[in-house]
Amino acid sequence: MTATPAVPATPAVPAVPATLLHLDCSASPPGESVSRRLTARFARAWQARHGTAGYRHRDLAADPVPPIGAAYAALGVRVERRGTVPLADVRAVAASPGERDEWSLTLPLITELRAAGTLLLGVPMYNFTVPAALKAWIDRVTFPGAFSDPVTGRSLLAATRVVVVTARGGAYGPGTPREAFDFQTPYLRAYFDNLGVPAEHLSFVHAELTRADDVPALTPYRPLAATSLSAARTALAGLAAA
Repeated sequence: MTATPAVPATPAVPAVPATLLHLDCSASPPGESVSRRLTARFARAWQARHGTAGYRHRDLAADPVPPIGAAYAALGVRVERRGTVPLADVRAVAASPGERDEWSLTLPLITELRAAGTLLLGVPMYNFTVPAALKAWIDRVTFPGAFSDPVTGRSLLAATRVVVVTARGGAYGPGTPREAFDFQTPYLRAYFDNLGVPAEHLSFVHAELTRADDVPALTPYRPLAATSLSAARTALAGLAAA
């Protein structure tokens, strides 16, 4: 009787570690910032499930990303004119020390975002839109070709989950008198859609009327504020467990 040859075992594919990039941009300290408290809840729940090894936090208000300058713009234009330039080759395209300095500030942030399985953003509403601290980060990481596969052109963020936690002093949700004043949600939705993040991977959690406890004109809306905050906490718990 002929023995059946043993089938070589298939090598186990190492699991890709879960990663969370957590960005806060509120100018208020943690004890006073609703967006910071909410993102911290999500981060704790995420770490309880996945551990701390893949967790990275950036405080864009305390440690701001430098605004882009003329050298950044010049380098970006030169890269765009060449078509597709892999990130590893961008430094060689830089034509001046200033351009190389801009790239040195930019590459670590791009690398960090590309490595994130989940991006968590804490975004208070300032003057109907996102804080300047977050916009500076967006402007710097959005370098030509940074999130496209150089061979296929497909988005490198197609599998990335993005959780946006907003805190708004007033009410800007659907059906409210100030719904049209919300330039925060539509902007971020359009931005991540343009980067190739699928709509089903982009989640918004809003805490509204966060100033109801200290602005006299909003005092009558304190029950609505409490309901909104409770709903935000529940939504984040579900997203962290997903």
